[in-house]
Amino acid sequence: MNAITNLFGTNVFNDAVMRERLPKETYRQLQRTVKEGKHLDNAVANVVANAMKDWAIEKGATHFTHWFQPMTGITAEKHDSFITPTDDGRVILEFSGKELIQGEPDASSFPSGGLRATFEARGYTTWDPTSYAFIKGKTLCIPTAFCSYGGEALDKKTPLLRSMEAINRQALRVLRLFGDTAVTSVKTTVGPEQEYFLVEREMFEKRPDLVFTGRTLFGARPPKGQELDDHYFGTIKTRVAEYMEDLNEELWKLGVLAKTEHNEVAPAQHELAPIFSTTNIATDHNQLTMELMQRIAKKHGLVCLLHEKPFAGVNGSGKHNNWSISTSTGKNLLDPGDTPRENAQFLLFLCAVIQAVDDYQDLLRVSVASAGNDHRLGANEAPPAIVSIFLGTELTEILDSIEKDEQYGTKEKELWKVGVHILPRFPKDTTDRNRTSPFAFTGNKFEFRMLGSSNSISGANIVLNTAVAESLRQYADELESAEDFNKALHDLIQRTIREHKRIIFNGNGYDEAWVKEAERRGLLNLKTTPECLPYFCAEKNVQLFTQHRVFSETEINARCEIMLETYSKMLNIEALTMLDMANKDLLPAYSAYARQLSEALLAKKEAAPGVDCTYEEELLRKVSGLCGGMYQKTKALEATLLELVHKDCSELEKAQYYRSVVFGAMNELRIVADELESVTDRKYYPYPTYGDLLFGVR
Repeated sequence: MNAITNLFGTNVFNDAVMRERLPKETYRQLQRTVKEGKHLDNAVANVVANAMKDWAIEKGATHFTHWFQPMTGITAEKHDSFITPTDDGRVILEFSGKELIQGEPDASSFPSGGLRATFEARGYTTWDPTSYAFIKGKTLCIPTAFCSYGGEALDKKTPLLRSMEAINRQALRVLRLFGDTAVTSVKTTVGPEQEYFLVEREMFEKRPDLVFTGRTLFGARPPKGQELDDHYFGTIKTRVAEYMEDLNEELWKLGVLAKTEHNEVAPAQHELAPIFSTTNIATDHNQLTMELMQRIAKKHGLVCLLHEKPFAGVNGSGKHNNWSISTSTGKNLLDPGDTPRENAQFLLFLCAVIQAVDDYQDLLRVSVASAGNDHRLGANEAPPAIVSIFLGTELTEILDSIEKDEQYGTKEKELWKVGVHILPRFPKDTTDRNRTSPFAFTGNKFEFRMLGSSNSISGANIVLNTAVAESLRQYADELESAEDFNKALHDLIQRTIREHKRIIFNGNGYDEAWVKEAERRGLLNLKTTPECLPYFCAEKNVQLFTQHRVFSETEINARCEIMLETYSKMLNIEALTMLDMANKDLLPAYSAYARQLSEALLAKKEAAPGVDCTYEEELLRKVSGLCGGMYQKTKALEATLLELVHKDCSELEKAQYYRSVVFGAMNELRIVADELESVTDRKYYPYPTYGDLLFGVR
């Protein structure tokens, strides 16, 4: 075996390790728990925990932690050592089944959205045996769910697992109608492509805006940006390649299927893409990927920026969520088949996705909402804020022919008959990709392109899983009671296409004409986070989540509250950072430059009376005027924040105020400051410039 195959998964307590280290009966019972959701007996848990501990210690681990994903968007962990005291003053190393299955971290300081009071500290973490334990540093990390004392989900994993069970239940019902009794489970799979920026650490530390907010709040555009398209898929710089090499090795040790790496469109921007994994594992792996990206960058004197829009004027970073549905027998349910029966089944699952995206376009927009992502969506670098589906010309034409009961194609395109309905052999990858589409079918999967680079992928996949589960539930209810299955199937597919075809759009999502066309179709255009978040609590959406037992109504309201609070807090931090930079660094620097210009002008006039001083006079006038304007814009931004202190308003109203008033004042301040930067002597500018940051990594 070569070095990579020897390296891969070495820090993971995976299936191969469990088969080797666990007694056969223990391994069998654990697999039954993983595959069928059966309860794990305490005696079995103790055996698993002891084997896991021994393996981890052999790998150099001294501590264990329940690794979980609270609603902060990042991961959390509390480390406990394996040591247990003995009567003779020594210690032994122990790890019990109880410690494996459940932990009790302090839950008081995590976002709860009103689910619990601050003084109520108790929270529980519960082992997710479907996601392998792994070693990070000297700590055994056990992937877990996180809930409150009252049982409410306080994390992003619990509802994700619930949504996976929801789509599993309904998909199995549909498959049984097609006579498939071999499949025991249906799981969604995801391959999330991760975009990021790399900048020099020394420069990063000199930029308070990057340090505090992850994006540049000031910065004039450099002479060169991404206009030449020379960075996209270009030769990877040696230092960046070394970083990528180290990153791959660490990811492979953790069983993360890092596959593709390349330069992205913007200078200093790159992308990493993995092979598909089961959705909850892919979510865990993406969180690990983001953490390792940032940690390993430090070793190379770099900083990895995961903000959606670190730099104005060049593309921001997204995360493409490639989503599909697979059976326990290895069948991709979004892959067209070779028989009439398989194609009918494919078509029904395709319709389920189309209906789900149309019915719950608002929730899909909510699932990617954040202050950072608002900068991307709708710009000519990312999908628009309008949710639509790209199917490609040929597949769309097939659906049109089915809707109209017309024969599709010519003699060259074979036709197949299912019951009373004619179905062609479905095309695979015969249409070019559409980079402007938020939700594009790419042969055997859908690529949801609206996620921001720093987002957890759990939110989007919770919505996708649950919405498609609801479509499948409706289909199963209808078809199970049908007297003539084939006719009922035909009528159902035809009706679904007719009722939901408005969501299908194969054109240019950046075109202004599409905005008007989408409005005519009745599609939503929710451009900002405060606009879309109220839809989370809409009656139909509450019904969706509660019916499939993914969220309770209380959990929905709490998450909406947390997202609104987070949005307002992010903009408040950005506004305060701008004021700090303007008052302490930028205004003094520009004022000093104006003073230098004034002194130089006086000296020139004294040394050579009557000499032409037009350049100095006009530049001084411009810099002085802009300084005055910047000062006024700074005071105006301060006033907007002060006004909010005296406002008695809800979290939604607060978020709306930050977006409409504070954000506007921030933009006005930046415009003046950036113009000042463009006319100021470089030695007076107190920070690394855009040119330094974007082109500084050699």
